[in-house]
Amino acid sequence: MRKSTMELGKNTPVSYLYGVGPKKSEAFARLGIFTLRDLCYHFPRAYENRGNVVKLRDVRDGDVCSLLLTVANTPSSAQIRRGMIITKLQAFDESGKCNITYFNAPFVKGALIRGQEYRFFGKAKVVGGKVELTSPSYEPYREGALLRPFLPVYPLTEGISQKQMSAAVSEALKILLSPTCKDGISDVLSPEKKREYALADIHYSLSQIHFPDGYESVAKARRRLAFDEIFMFVLSSLSSSGVDIHADGIKFDVSSGKKLLSSLPYTPTGAQMRTMSEIAIDVSSGRRMSRIITGDVGSGKTLCAAYALFLALENGYQAALMAPTEILARQHYISLSPLFEKLGYRTELLVGAMTPAKKRAVCDKLLLGKPTLVIGTHTLIEDGVIFPKLGLIVIDEQHRFGAAQREKLKNKSRNCHFISMSATPIPRTLALVLYGNLDISTIDEMPPGRQEVETFTVDESYRDRINNFIRKNVAEGGQVYIVCPSIEEQETIETENGEKVSVSSLETFTDTGEKPKLKAAVNYAEKLKSDLPELDIGFIHGKLRGASKEKIMADFVAGKIDVLVSTTVIEVGVNVPRASLMIIENAEFFGLSTLHQLRGRVGRGDKKSYCILVSDTKNDTSRERLCVLRDEHNGYAIAERDLEIRGPGDFLAQSGGKVRQSGDVDLKLAEMVSDRELLYAAADAARSVYADDPTLTKAENIHLASEISYIKQKNARME
Repeated sequence: MRKSTMELGKNTPVSYLYGVGPKKSEAFARLGIFTLRDLCYHFPRAYENRGNVVKLRDVRDGDVCSLLLTVANTPSSAQIRRGMIITKLQAFDESGKCNITYFNAPFVKGALIRGQEYRFFGKAKVVGGKVELTSPSYEPYREGALLRPFLPVYPLTEGISQKQMSAAVSEALKILLSPTCKDGISDVLSPEKKREYALADIHYSLSQIHFPDGYESVAKARRRLAFDEIFMFVLSSLSSSGVDIHADGIKFDVSSGKKLLSSLPYTPTGAQMRTMSEIAIDVSSGRRMSRIITGDVGSGKTLCAAYALFLALENGYQAALMAPTEILARQHYISLSPLFEKLGYRTELLVGAMTPAKKRAVCDKLLLGKPTLVIGTHTLIEDGVIFPKLGLIVIDEQHRFGAAQREKLKNKSRNCHFISMSATPIPRTLALVLYGNLDISTIDEMPPGRQEVETFTVDESYRDRINNFIRKNVAEGGQVYIVCPSIEEQETIETENGEKVSVSSLETFTDTGEKPKLKAAVNYAEKLKSDLPELDIGFIHGKLRGASKEKIMADFVAGKIDVLVSTTVIEVGVNVPRASLMIIENAEFFGLSTLHQLRGRVGRGDKKSYCILVSDTKNDTSRERLCVLRDEHNGYAIAERDLEIRGPGDFLAQSGGKVRQSGDVDLKLAEMVSDRELLYAAADAARSVYADDPTLTKAENIHLASEISYIKQKNARME
């Protein structure tokens, strides 16, 4: 028996909704949607603009438009071949007639009634002066009826259509925003906070982000919801780690650190020495170190981590370094084990590909409690891996791990020190927002002799020359990365009615307004195999299984692949000394910081290296950004310019969007934030709440505590 609206609430499973059975529930779960609350926070990625209705006489060939038309005749269906039914009808307005055709949609014969008016939406063709529509979306229209000007286009998964998602979200909003719902969506911000920061009400914002009345209302909704995401992100970070930040920690004697420095064949940079000094102060203070080291690719973060690891071993403790992939763990092992062996300490490798016997052998050695450095992947957090005397943890690219995974490793020791490393140069003011629960070390100086990667901006007319340059680099012993923004062609997107429409019809409310044709990695890799048959071409993307990705990357590192076509899934820390050319397609699609990260994949050996940014953009802002990367090589200077031009969204996307950051709050709309003042205001508001009520037990913070708890439980469920 169905519950009444009054009995429903945020935690009601989606299976309550009409038509959502076990299979649909599983499909929703793949999107991270388990409850009615999750549906309300599953935001559109774009909108169809159906509000701009035109007359038939004004339609041009190729226009994506809305038309108010009266059906002139009863639709007729015919099977033109096996498995293909075609349905045709005519419609008109006062300016002309239109032919409409549907394929494999015989239901429209009973849905479109002769003499009734409908709003049709789709891509028009003009043939012989007459307008034709193929499989347009349609909605009944009555005089005085209000049709939505913008319809949402949601991220989907197999088994859920746009129409089904839109209906489910609409029903969830209707229930949870109802005044009679006792456990509906509550506003986590006080009226004072909303007035202080000029923010819209949460009910208004959720309604308008899904079904906006226009540009202004969606902008207000996005601003409020982005504020909430950043606010919750910072507050969750502070509240979740407040109990152990600067708590009692192991006190190290740091006097022997000079032994490691004297064993090096080079002199560390000033920035490295400063960072190591900050580490020494932390670990000798008697409080628990929680520090992040940020620095450009090749700036020497690993040496600073090695210094901390050595101090742990010198003080009789064990140390662990966890990397996100086996290939990165092995590279750390190859580079660090000789150094530590020379200093008298054993280094162990622990990764998933090892045999059970080898894993057991490593675990047995660890049980002895002797000073040992172990380098590994997620395998380190398995229950069978026990550290009797763990003094320091280093996590490489910590945002690649879920909070539960990081905490599980930390919990291997009650008071061990903690360091994370990030290869994303971030302006310090923004880093204080993203990593407010950590002390920050910034390595803003490159080692002498590090070569600059010569960078060029070109358009599609250079395609033949690009292919010849690929041949030249490979012939000279180099390897090539080619990065594309998408895996497959995305010419069309499924609409509310299950139809396919052109990407160009979508209102994304972006700053540039550009909707480029994205170069797809799948198609590009196949074309390159045809254009460059003499070369070995590999292909890697995020949908591949982990083992497959690692195998392809390992083959590239080993030189078995000449050209690697990829999405941005290529590993940040993988070292391929022979890689001498990076080509980035649709370069305007990426933020400067991402482009700079990708460029850092080459130039790691002694070969002269190049980066080619391919873009046909006509947008002045996009061109300006690409010129910044062409002319500037300092990661922090680029980050500052990116912050000025594009806003903080690109950093948020890398640090907390698709891969949840330390606060475990999933940043969706905040990725698109261009107003850095909003970012800082939200962070300040969170710090203010935390300073006043660190445990979030005051009456006014009950909803905040509940929301943070729910998000953490949900994300733990998804990990």
